[in-house]
Amino acid sequence: MAEPRWDVQCLDPFGRDRALTVLVERGRVVLVPPPGASAVLSMQQIKRLRQALDQAAGRASEP
Repeated sequence: MAEPRWDVQCLDPFGRDRALTVLVERGRVVLVPPPGASAVLSMQQIKRLRQALDQAAGRASEP
């Protein structure tokens, strides 16, 4: 089965569309930034990131 994965849309500092990726790997939550390691998020995108991290944390704590 594939590891759980969530993509959160965002912008880079130049206004280009990018995505933060949240995934669970071997019981750990991994946050993969967009190229350039910068992300600009709106309030809506921050809420989506929080939801993705909460879901990933729940999956990471499963046996």
